[in-house]
Amino acid sequence: MIPEYQLDAFSNTFLSKKKAETQNMAVLQTAREVIVDIRKNGDQALHHYIEKFDGVLPNQLVVSADERKEAWDQVDDKTIESLKQAANNIRKFHQKQLQSSRFMHMDENIVSGQLFRPIEKVGIYVPGGTACYPSSVLMNAIPAILAGVEEVIMVTPARNGESIAPILSVAADIAGVTTIFKIGGIQAIAALAYGTETVPSVDKIVGPGNAYVAAAKSLVFGDVGIDMIAGPSEVAIIADDTAEPSFVAADLIAQSEHDENARSFLITTSASLIGKVNAELEKQCAVLPRQSIAEASLKNKSGSVQVTTIEEAFRLANQLAPEHLEIQVENPLSFLGYIKNAGSVFLGNYTPEALGDYYAGPNHVLPTSGTARFSSGLSVDDFIKKTTFLYYSDKALQDAAQHVITIAEEEQLVGHARAVEKRLKN
Repeated sequence: MIPEYQLDAFSNTFLSKKKAETQNMAVLQTAREVIVDIRKNGDQALHHYIEKFDGVLPNQLVVSADERKEAWDQVDDKTIESLKQAANNIRKFHQKQLQSSRFMHMDENIVSGQLFRPIEKVGIYVPGGTACYPSSVLMNAIPAILAGVEEVIMVTPARNGESIAPILSVAADIAGVTTIFKIGGIQAIAALAYGTETVPSVDKIVGPGNAYVAAAKSLVFGDVGIDMIAGPSEVAIIADDTAEPSFVAADLIAQSEHDENARSFLITTSASLIGKVNAELEKQCAVLPRQSIAEASLKNKSGSVQVTTIEEAFRLANQLAPEHLEIQVENPLSFLGYIKNAGSVFLGNYTPEALGDYYAGPNHVLPTSGTARFSSGLSVDDFIKKTTFLYYSDKALQDAAQHVITIAEEEQLVGHARAVEKRLKN
């Protein structure tokens, strides 16, 4: 079910340094044309592309207060309670990430530090067509609001040309989203980035989307901030003889059912586990609604490998730098120190990735495609600007002047040196 590789073959297949082509040139060109048009022509172009790509232009683009209120009657109480509990967990986890501005008194003549200030306006993109993800609303909006962002503007496509999925509206209310627009696709990203007569421009755009949304985010980056350009979702599972094959298989399937390009990896020290997991995969996939998607992902984009030692397993995982890393081994907490590169880590047989996706608190917006080697998951910090400040008294400048002048002259920037010299006492 999931191909087994020898170590060298696994490394050659999945650890290639050659960066995969993640964006189709035709997709980029389409995104570029839409963005240019909306940037130039505002609502007129925005309306055109909503009708072109979604089929219907809603009578009003903003989700009204009445629509948001009515959505609560269309979502069952059990689901609302689950969303509220998940939101509480997410808030508690991210609350610990908040920091205060720093003041450092070097001596009585020098003060330096950092000001921590929230971004003023943030846009969050939430898929809402054939599938909708209220968890994405919570994960993207709550850290922004905790950071102090004044306006959180959510965009998501209307399902039938007129209304958004009620559960997304409820999740937005629970999270504290300011405004919701019935817009999706490239046109939503362009509107958020540059503003139209109806949609205000924002300072940063976060949230997942399809290839067109990813392309649009890459093109507007620089004019606005973005969180990341996400690739296919992925999980790596390190397991030993204590792992339960049915749990491992279930977690591989949970990953692979995202789409056919999702990647799942099993790295194990057990000689028998791979065979047992494959038997479970066949059994569990047979009753999976998204069977064909999961099986294609497992067969074509995934792999298993047996290693000799647990240390070797972690070396391999660190090279993969997976979005999600599950550690299903004896005494899993004792191996935290082995982890160098991973988006989020799930420890033990009873901590499936799904806990992190929906409920436990850590963010599920995570680096993919090996980018965990140099980047991190979404956090409060993504919505904070850090501005340094510096104060020198007359005496402090006199003491430092010659060092500054020497370095400036070495770099042949005479104006820099003179800016200090002008302040020196004769």
